[in-house]
Amino acid sequence: QVQLAESGGDSVQVGGSLRLSCVAPLVIDSNYCLAWFRQGSGKEREGGATLSTEGRTLYAESVKGRFTISKDKAKKTLYLQMDNLKPEDSGIYYCASRAFTWCSLTEEDNYYWGQGTKVTVSS
Repeated sequence: QVQLAESGGDSVQVGGSLRLSCVAPLVIDSNYCLAWFRQGSGKEREGGATLSTEGRTLYAESVKGRFTISKDKAKKTLYLQMDNLKPEDSGIYYCASRAFTWCSLTEEDNYYWGQGTKVTVSS
């Protein structure tokens, strides 16, 4: 059973930074790709950043240049470094993984999901 556990959500001011963590012991160094999705209040869930099994990254246009996805194999943890945060970045952030080389930003089929961690960005 793939288990994903996010942490690091918090309330921050516009322009601030946060680092989200996702402990993923079974998939962090395997043939599973990894991703971060988010869901704002009243909005559909959307892909933010993905990390392929080959280490390639993909970002949504809305976060490109501000967010960085990475992983630490020794700590079995996926990270999302978020800088220059904006109010529209507020929402629940989910760690996700699936048994594919690539994780899609737009399709949500075949993913395992964490419970989410809340990010609030205020002005």
